[in-house]
Amino acid sequence: MTATVTPTPLRPAPPLRRHLFAWLVLLHLTAGLLATWAAYSVYGHVIEDLRDEQMRSMADSYAGRRHVRELPNVGADAIQQRGALVVQLWTPDGQRQEVASAELPVGLQARAGFADLHTGPLATQRWRVYTAPAEGADRLRVQVLQSRTFRQQRSIRRALAEGLPILALLPAALLLQWLVVWRATRSLRAVARDVAAQDERSPRDMPPERVPAEIRPLVQAFNALLGRLRAALQAQQRFVADAAHELRTPFTAIGLQLDNLRPHVPEGAARQNFAALEAGVARAQRLQAQLLRLSHQEAAEPLQPEAVPLVPLLRDAVAQFTEMAEQRRVDLGFLAAPALQSLQLQGAPVELRSLFDNLLDNAVRHSLPGGCVDLVLHALPSGDAVVDVVDEGPGIAEDVLPRVFDRFYRAPGAAAGGSGLGLAIAASVARRHGLRVELLNRRGPERRSGLRARVHLAQAPTHSQLRNGT
Repeated sequence: MTATVTPTPLRPAPPLRRHLFAWLVLLHLTAGLLATWAAYSVYGHVIEDLRDEQMRSMADSYAGRRHVRELPNVGADAIQQRGALVVQLWTPDGQRQEVASAELPVGLQARAGFADLHTGPLATQRWRVYTAPAEGADRLRVQVLQSRTFRQQRSIRRALAEGLPILALLPAALLLQWLVVWRATRSLRAVARDVAAQDERSPRDMPPERVPAEIRPLVQAFNALLGRLRAALQAQQRFVADAAHELRTPFTAIGLQLDNLRPHVPEGAARQNFAALEAGVARAQRLQAQLLRLSHQEAAEPLQPEAVPLVPLLRDAVAQFTEMAEQRRVDLGFLAAPALQSLQLQGAPVELRSLFDNLLDNAVRHSLPGGCVDLVLHALPSGDAVVDVVDEGPGIAEDVLPRVFDRFYRAPGAAAGGSGLGLAIAASVARRHGLRVELLNRRGPERRSGLRARVHLAQAPTHSQLRNGT
């Protein structure tokens, strides 16, 4: 028993802009934290040394004295908020405090020098103490204290003052980064628009000079792929054109031979078989003609549009299929809305005629005997102009509607004689002229009652514009 390994779907890569923004935010936060930490460390040492020197100077100013009656009183707010120094003078034996600038529960330290003390669990009960060396048996001992909390708060404020500007620049840096990314990707968006606007039958190379150097290898690889695609398309077009040309001569010769042979075919089964042979040859000749038309359409040069009056073109198309409609006992008609009588399209007249010829041929061929085929030029409620080719044939099953524009595809139950190329040619001409062909089933109360082939004239002015004279 072989275990089936299900491939893990690849997650799409995040947008470049969001990726850069995330790294930029991380960079600024890291830089801000490092700057804050560095400022706290450096400034902490500096402020400690400076304030220790102040405490030593204060102690030296009182050292060597025998008697001091009083000291300036220092309040609790001054000690905690402004870092005021507290001076204590002790008797030479250190057993009794002679005088102090503030009453603090801190005794004379046994060792001279600096020390850190905690007189309780509160932050306000942490002290930095400097005890001056004894000057003599009859001299007062001096001790100076300062709030340890005040020192740390000053260091933190200083560190924040160093780090906050970096964080404050983050919005400006993000905006600058957005502008840089937008400007760098503008050329990519322009190239993407050029690619989207290209005709799939004749893709052109993208100029690599228009993109940043980092993206240039990707564009060059894409151009190489386009080159291979062009070669494949050209080979396919040459094959179709050569095959159509090569088939035209033998089919023409076969048709002439059939014309010569017709008077000599006896009545009965031979005549019926001969008629079937003629129908097959006619279908093959029609297929050859459509192949040749398709090859010309795909190998066409860039469109050189001209103004084409639409109503005369549609009338000529209807007139061409009148005889065919009579033979099939189909009522063929044409109707144009009065406001659209002067409508014009920009394009090649021969190609536009081919578009409507194929739609009419498909409609007349598939309509039931005694049915109607109408070619209608009108405006939708939205104001957009459309051309509808409406028949009363069997229609097309909804599940195969998306495939009917594929080459050589014939829907199940389609009438005999078709080649499966008419709708493909019509769709190709429509795309080349900026139009769109849509197939819609017409549904009656109980059954499907025909097909509506709708050509959206996107390039044409709307009905409301024509009515307003714009």
